[in-house]
Amino acid sequence: MPPYLQRGSIPKKRHTAHEAHPGFENEGIFYEEVISSEGFSRAYSIAYHQYPPTRVVKIESMPARPVVPAPEETLRHIHLKTSGMAREGDPIFGRIPLFFNAECRIGRCRPALPQETLYRNARKDELIFIHSGSGCLLSMYGSLPFGPMDYLIIPKTTTYQLVFDAISEADMLVVEATGTIGFPARYINPDGQFRLGAPLCERDLRGPQWSEPHADEENVALWINDDDRWTKYTLANHPFDVVGWDGMVYPFAFNADDFEPITGTVHQPPPIHQTFQAAGFVVCTFAPRMLDTHPQAIKVPYAHSNIESDEVLYYVRGQFGSRRGVESGSITLHPHGIPHGPHPGTIVASRPVTHTNELAVMIDTFHPLHRTKAALELDDPNYPFTWI
Repeated sequence: MPPYLQRGSIPKKRHTAHEAHPGFENEGIFYEEVISSEGFSRAYSIAYHQYPPTRVVKIESMPARPVVPAPEETLRHIHLKTSGMAREGDPIFGRIPLFFNAECRIGRCRPALPQETLYRNARKDELIFIHSGSGCLLSMYGSLPFGPMDYLIIPKTTTYQLVFDAISEADMLVVEATGTIGFPARYINPDGQFRLGAPLCERDLRGPQWSEPHADEENVALWINDDDRWTKYTLANHPFDVVGWDGMVYPFAFNADDFEPITGTVHQPPPIHQTFQAAGFVVCTFAPRMLDTHPQAIKVPYAHSNIESDEVLYYVRGQFGSRRGVESGSITLHPHGIPHGPHPGTIVASRPVTHTNELAVMIDTFHPLHRTKAALELDDPNYPFTWI
């Protein structure tokens, strides 16, 4: 989890009366809300609202939005070109799932419209990679500015609004996780701090900036997504009425260009690029870096078989040294059971190269991924034969 933060006004002790400011009506106190993970056993935050967060005026069912799987077919490598996907929907309903299993869902979002209604994912943590566009993620925790190459980590049950400066520039990779998205345990020392030598640290993480709470007591709409069961809530007041909070559960940002790659004299395996982990999958950042320094080093990945993993790569920018035919916005799936490796000619071409400017995001899942029907429309059927 990210480090402990404190914002705004909180009482000296937990679970004690936080006296309201003079002139504030209601019951004379601010209302405590505990946001916990794994019951009450893991990280949590405590927020203080001007109004009880339980005030609901209306509850309405919404049409379900189930993922439509593609028919099962042959086991093969897959290449999707997504940069030309038509813009549709907003930053929530414009999301197009492409791959999924029981632990995660991977998709793209190129919205055409701004997000007007608040949203909460009741079941899944979200990782949103901002390929392009800038703006602010607004929540009860405050305002979190974001820009290109930012990862946004949004804990489940966070009510939020993604506000882009220019919706025409918004372009995102979206990963939803049933488990908690956190950091690799090997990066954290026994005292809870990032180890010296880890490829990122607390200074690289950006939490929400404090924002003045909404004081208006007007009805506000909220979409809630509970594993494809959608509900529209009408709240009696704006939920961003928090006067203060503290804890370790909150949305935060990390920029991929702040990742510090680990290099060696010869090629290092993909786990050195790991950035996040969750139940059933990991996320890696292939960031610009110096390449191997051994005079005989092969500087592109060796051919390998993913015995227990399905490997998804999202290509962001630069010329990916081991691949031909991919472009910015390409997504490849190299599934379990089939070897993959550098394309012909890339091994020799890499020998004199001293550094790479490529940037890519990798999601390795430990259970097989299934394609959606939407992925079929983007498929390059010739990709499995590009190693000839």
